[in-house]
Amino acid sequence: MRWRSSTLPLLLLLLSFLASSAWGKKKEFRICAYNLQQFNAAKAANHRVMHTLTRILARCDISLLQEVMDPQGKAIKTLVSALNRYESYKYKSLSSKSLGTSLTNMQQYVFIYRTDTVSVLDQYQYQKKQSFVREPFAVHFQSEKTAIKKFVLVALHTAPEKVVQELDRLYDVFTEVTKKWDNQNVMFLGDFHAGCAHMTKHDKKKIRLFQTKFSWLISDKVDTTVNEDNSCAYDRIVVHGKSFLKGISPFSAKVFNFGKEFKISRSKVLEVSDHFPVEVKLKSSALLLQATPLLILLSLCTVIQSFLSTL
Repeated sequence: MRWRSSTLPLLLLLLSFLASSAWGKKKEFRICAYNLQQFNAAKAANHRVMHTLTRILARCDISLLQEVMDPQGKAIKTLVSALNRYESYKYKSLSSKSLGTSLTNMQQYVFIYRTDTVSVLDQYQYQKKQSFVREPFAVHFQSEKTAIKKFVLVALHTAPEKVVQELDRLYDVFTEVTKKWDNQNVMFLGDFHAGCAHMTKHDKKKIRLFQTKFSWLISDKVDTTVNEDNSCAYDRIVVHGKSFLKGISPFSAKVFNFGKEFKISRSKVLEVSDHFPVEVKLKSSALLLQATPLLILLSLCTVIQSFLSTL
């Protein structure tokens, strides 16, 4: 029985396509942000909450947590330990100082990240007085897994009564961190309270992040809250510039409704937080690697076809 050489290229192309698709799915890089609503030692002692939270964070290469009330770091240590037991990846955390104007409501920003896929180059706590209730916390990351190798994530949890002023001042933070690290690939993320009565369409004219080269990836119509009586786009992801925007997977910015995904009741979801996480995916540096097997197969196909034609 003789080989039909015309069918060989199609077979090889199909195998290459399937292999590259599987590779690309495996290598996606996800950044998440989640307001944990007073995450403290008591919450960390709730095994059901911690199990759910571990499942949520295990999906992400980098997670920004807000409303962390853990000055001694015990609750976050428990969470990172749970992640390291749950996942094959290794995780570390990076925390801001406790921030706020009330001793009963001091909060930290905490980044939890996979050391296998990303590393921390530097961190910076914005400190300009009377600008924010909880000053933004910026971290300079580097990853060989993403198309954009170095990028800056800036965390902010706005004060509800100062949303417009604080969001506008993020432009000043942008100016400062880009000069500090010579990197304009900046992403702002967190609970901005950027919806409902806290920020109207008219307010956008007062916020420089709407007037300049920033892309708001979570739209105004999205509901990031859990309670049925709210439908507000409080939690946001904002990216600067075309370069960083091109490094983001299209339409990947969304709310992660883990109640629906994990089949958990609303009451159980509310035990974790009254917010849902938001997330976005960065394009993988593996895209070029994905093309390599295809080129090899095509070259092999040419050789085999040439050999078969001589038979």
